[in-house]
Amino acid sequence: MIRLFSFWRSLATYRVRIALNLKGLTPDDEIDVDLIKGAQREAGYRAVNPMMALPALIDGEAPALFESLAIIEYLDETRPHPPLLPRDARGRARVRGLAQIVTCDSHPLIVPRVREYLAHELTIEEPARTAWCRHWHSQALAALELHLGAKETGRFCHGQEVTIADICLASQAAGAEFFGVDIAPFPNVARIVNTCLTIDAFARAHPLRQRGAPAT
Repeated sequence: MIRLFSFWRSLATYRVRIALNLKGLTPDDEIDVDLIKGAQREAGYRAVNPMMALPALIDGEAPALFESLAIIEYLDETRPHPPLLPRDARGRARVRGLAQIVTCDSHPLIVPRVREYLAHELTIEEPARTAWCRHWHSQALAALELHLGAKETGRFCHGQEVTIADICLASQAAGAEFFGVDIAPFPNVARIVNTCLTIDAFARAHPLRQRGAPAT
């Protein structure tokens, strides 16, 4: 039994949802943790993930798995088809590096707890908070664009098959959309994102297609 703790707007959960779809897995239970209402801070969820972040995944028995990349690599190791990492060490390092630009360098700076701290502790007004988020999105997109100009890039971020890097790139693009950052100036990024979104596993996992998302 797979239990997924999620929220429609969570970009990290979007990544895990893509991986689940690619592996042909459907959670038996999906528990909504409303980040906007602060449900992640409630005692019940803090017992699942003390960091009060999404997603968390329980596969069979507790304890829960946490952090999107760790969950995705767990899924890849326990359900190895289709593989989400290259077979060669250098290829795996490149894919993980691309993924971590998103998950380690960019996304952590724009998550709700950071935006709330900027608002409530540093009393930064909303226009400046939005500019902050756009800045870090744009920085990551610019770096990814340069990396994706390398010869190792193919139809996808690394060669001709989907990897964890493509999953993370899709989440970066979705976040950019939320904050009004245009990805068109980054043609390598835009091409690969658009290719990914033609794949059902990506399209079906998109935040705006989840329960609770606003009508578009």
